[in-house]
Amino acid sequence: MRFRTLGLALAGLAASAAAALAQDFKPAIVYDLGGKFDKSFNEGVYDGAEKFKAETGVAYRDFEPQNDAQREQALRRFARDGYSPIVAVGFSQASAVEKVAGEFPDLKFAIIDMVVERPNVQSILFKEQEGSFLVGMLAAMASKTGKVGFVGGMDVPLIRAFACGYVQGVKHANPQAEIFQNMTGTTGAAWNDPVKGGELAKSQIDRGADVVYHAAGGTGIGVLRAAADAGKLGIGVDSNQNGLHPGKVLTSMLKRVDTATYKTFMDAKDGKWQSGVVNLGLAEEGVAWALDDNNRSLITPEMKEAVDKAAEEIKAGTIKVHDYRSDNKCPV
Repeated sequence: MRFRTLGLALAGLAASAAAALAQDFKPAIVYDLGGKFDKSFNEGVYDGAEKFKAETGVAYRDFEPQNDAQREQALRRFARDGYSPIVAVGFSQASAVEKVAGEFPDLKFAIIDMVVERPNVQSILFKEQEGSFLVGMLAAMASKTGKVGFVGGMDVPLIRAFACGYVQGVKHANPQAEIFQNMTGTTGAAWNDPVKGGELAKSQIDRGADVVYHAAGGTGIGVLRAAADAGKLGIGVDSNQNGLHPGKVLTSMLKRVDTATYKTFMDAKDGKWQSGVVNLGLAEEGVAWALDDNNRSLITPEMKEAVDKAAEEIKAGTIKVHDYRSDNKCPV
């Protein structure tokens, strides 16, 4: 009996120690403008954090900035309270991360979509051009008019990389195809303007586009709605948006910010976290295209075979998808 009591006591101590460790580990997120329920980029990060929380029982804090000034304030507040790792979502947070990470060298920071060269920062990049190439192929093969569209959010090299990858994929499948492109704006407000997104998509549809791809965060909700209302096809981005308008969203270009966020938290908890640059493409399962019950009827076996073949060729280096960010140019 005495040994059983001792065993129970030791088990209780172990549970208490585990609980204390969980409490000591304090991850946090500062989202980009557009909010964590944008059905796209930010929400992917939220989904990854929620998966981590469900599996580990470890809670996290998050903050949705309403303006640029709040980014640095939120990062510093979390850092002062001992949160680590702190994930900063979006390239616009680079200067704030560089500053705050320098002030708190013992804490871990991660930033998505930009490189910050600090010894306590992990920079998480994606090869968006590779996933965009594949959905561009699908757009060209699904189009009946030979005209397709692209609506970007904020006009920056990152979004130009989405557009350029898409154009390369469209032209790979149909060299004669015509592509219309519009950007929503030049400030952070461009991520959260679904009305303007819908207007831009409608203007492209009026010119003959019957498939429109967006890389515009919350603005893209308007793009997908406009395409569905017009009886055309939209293409989602970042998160799987096929279910927003079942049968009217051809596919979604998945940018696995959910997986990146989950892995950042889990690696930090397990003592495996490393600073430096991580670049995730098709080979690293960082980007993909979505196929599910909502869009399966839109993807023919020939389309799937062609895109799967292209994906393997991109991984092997046989198809080289140009990254707009390498020279601020698109070759097609």
